[in-house]
Amino acid sequence: MKADIVTIFPDFFHGPLDYGITRRAQEMGLAKIAVHDLRGYAHDRHRTVDDRPFGGGEGMVLKPEPLFECLEAMGLAPREERAAGRVSQSVVLLSAQGKRFTQKVAAALALLDRIVFICGRYEGVDERVSEFLADRELSIGDYVLSGGEIAAAVIVEAVMRLLPGAVGNEASTQQESFTVDGKEKSLGGADSTCGSNGLLDYPHYTRPAEFRGIAVPEELLSGNHEEIRRWRRRRALEKTFRNRPDLLEGAALSKEDEKFLAGIKDDRG
Repeated sequence: MKADIVTIFPDFFHGPLDYGITRRAQEMGLAKIAVHDLRGYAHDRHRTVDDRPFGGGEGMVLKPEPLFECLEAMGLAPREERAAGRVSQSVVLLSAQGKRFTQKVAAALALLDRIVFICGRYEGVDERVSEFLADRELSIGDYVLSGGEIAAAVIVEAVMRLLPGAVGNEASTQQESFTVDGKEKSLGGADSTCGSNGLLDYPHYTRPAEFRGIAVPEELLSGNHEEIRRWRRRRALEKTFRNRPDLLEGAALSKEDEKFLAGIKDDRG
């Protein structure tokens, strides 16, 4: 996979992408990251990439000319071919107005051969970039950042750790928060003691078995896989109900799950 990042602050990425999974993926030849300075495609004396919006308003907006020229220089397939799925490429505009980035989106992006990230700045980007250049518009959350650089680093990390071989134990990426195992549609029917299947992850404990008077739950020490699975499932349900109840709305819950959740709701009144 190749990831191209278009930004007016190329030096920002000298740190975040040089460690951990992103560095490992590049060293193993699984991925390549290229950072492009947008100002290199502005041809006036001041290398201007922004302007005031028509109709007035506060702040500045990124101009279309440098962005179109930058992406055209990359040799990408035409937008129509990308949209039709004839090539494994995508242009992503990062902005607060985009669709929310999720683990499901990360998994879809991880299947592509090339992704171009356009880092928005100032008050936004000329709308023609969104309408005629980008394939999708993404946001990492319901808040506003000064630019898309942090968002680009977040998405690149989330995507590259899903590339086969990037993580030492690939099974670990299938038992994390938000991950739904494609082979196991029924969240309540997993045989594994580990699968979180779309819920928040269950709590983890390690040695020592007792620390400052706080003991590891007996179920995890029992050696009984079914008992461990049931404990983990219930703790995942409990944590999801407490922190992200919205995730339960689309979850495939077993009758045992529903009964357990009903008990939690009753206890809390």
